Amino acid sequence: MKQIFKWLRMILVLALPLSAEFQPWTEKLIQLNHRMEDINITQELVKNLAEEETEFYNQVLEDILLNKTDFLKNPKKFELETFSLERMIRINKRAGNKYAVLRDEVLVKSYKLIQVQNKMVRKIFQALDYYSIDGFETKMNDLFAESQIEIHALDKVDYKPYLKITKKNKVLIEAQKNIKDFYALLEVNADILKYFSISDKRIYRLNKYAQYNVLSSILFINNQPLVKVVNPWLKPIGLDVIKLLLIILVSLIVYFIRKFLYGLMERILLKTKYLKRYTQEILDDVRVSITLLLLIINLELVLYIYYDFSTFDLMGKVFNIIYGIFFTIILYQIINGIARVRIENIGQSDKRIKAEMINVAIKIINFLIIIFGLLLVLYLAGINLTTVLSGLGIGGFAIALAARESLANFFGTISILMSDVFSQGDWIVVNGKEGTVVEIGLRVTTLRTFDNAMISIPNGVLANGDVKNWNRRAIGRRIKMKLGIKYNSKTQDINNAVNAIREMLKEHKDIATVNTSYTARLTKNTKLVSEEDALGVKRTLLVYLDEFSESHISILVYCFTKTTDWNEWLAVKENVMYKVMKILEENSLEFAFPSLSVYQENDEK
Repeated sequence: MKQIFKWLRMILVLALPLSAEFQPWTEKLIQLNHRMEDINITQELVKNLAEEETEFYNQVLEDILLNKTDFLKNPKKFELETFSLERMIRINKRAGNKYAVLRDEVLVKSYKLIQVQNKMVRKIFQALDYYSIDGFETKMNDLFAESQIEIHALDKVDYKPYLKITKKNKVLIEAQKNIKDFYALLEVNADILKYFSISDKRIYRLNKYAQYNVLSSILFINNQPLVKVVNPWLKPIGLDVIKLLLIILVSLIVYFIRKFLYGLMERILLKTKYLKRYTQEILDDVRVSITLLLLIINLELVLYIYYDFSTFDLMGKVFNIIYGIFFTIILYQIINGIARVRIENIGQSDKRIKAEMINVAIKIINFLIIIFGLLLVLYLAGINLTTVLSGLGIGGFAIALAARESLANFFGTISILMSDVFSQGDWIVVNGKEGTVVEIGLRVTTLRTFDNAMISIPNGVLANGDVKNWNRRAIGRRIKMKLGIKYNSKTQDINNAVNAIREMLKEHKDIATVNTSYTARLTKNTKLVSEEDALGVKRTLLVYLDEFSESHISILVYCFTKTTDWNEWLAVKENVMYKVMKILEENSLEFAFPSLSVYQENDEK
């Protein structure tokens, strides 16, 4: 029975198809490797075979990417064959079939090597979808290292001495063939690693085409004769025909997006009631910024295509910072454009709202926009905002000390606006400086002097100084003069002239009297104060013989014009002076001027 069992096992061993059967593309690579190992091969043939091998690798790569989903299903190849062979190895070891054990053992290692390769390749193609080009290269090198550890464990035994045995033994010949195939697979593995290393960018780029579902079209274009001629000329500068076509396409898309964006903004603005009439003005404000922003986006897309659909950290940060800056600028322009339109509407419809309040509010909003933009840029630059904001808390006290003057001016601005001491356009005098208020800013108030100079006064000084406001008067700009009459004038003539001047002023249509009415009223929340003093209403009218001076008799004329406008006040004053001169002439009175009279006493001698 033992002898019969031994013969059955030998028949079973000889009957099994134990020669290696690999995947078609693996068989192809093994055959190419065997041809290169031929001792009679020429250098030119080696070059041709290397080009054929590279072309074959490219074809396999394209086939995998076109059917990537099926490839990544991770079929369990050669597991059944490996399982059967391992059982036969145990049987042949017990039977003492040395060459059969060698044959099957080498074949098992070949199958395992292919499994390691397949696992590595599948992981590499999976990594394409989850990493940038830099991350993909790092991940690929890690996978190389992992696979080489496993392959090194398979290559610990040196089988080359068996290739030198010349016995005419069928099993030995099969074992020698499997050994050659095993060493060829090791060479193929090294070639695969080399191919992935030098073609990583091309693999990454083709995978992107596959993700965008345009790989078939891209491959069709690349296979055209003219493209094959042009591409070698473009390759030294990192370009090819496909990249050029994509760059042109992207540029056209960005151009049409710009047109569409302007049209969309215009439609939105035209539908906005208060902004409708200012649509063109607002669009003009942001047109340049949006155009530049789209050009930057176009540039990034061009670089993204040029660098095989990938970006490096520095480039990404630079573009993010630029986008943050442009976003802040456009937001600033839009808000200020809308504010300008709203100010014009407010100025026409609601005179109760002070212009300086609006100006300061806009400046505060702009300041907040700048702070927001700065924080956005810092965030996009990769800076931890939590650290920055916590640092502000620590340095806040030092900043407050260093900027105490600026803070004093800021609170001075608030004090000026809340106390309503003066407004834009008012004629004021402060600390000997006189002029018209141009603007109340966050830090300083600017005055335009009457000789057309500009003065900037810190708001902290204004808030704590004495301010004379000539514009806070509703009725009454004073006319005060003293008329000098000669001492030789008759008393009755002087009396008549004083009465005539008094009556002339009472009847004058531009001089304020107790009968002059006014329509201004105090607001309801005003404190209990004299209404006329609060509003600036002066209607005093005085004409009296005033004093006997050294050279003349003085008549005091003291009154107020109804207008407070300087030009109109000068005209009224001139008219009053002409009428006074006429009254003095009618009463035979003359203006006195400084003079000296000499009296000589008679000498009794």
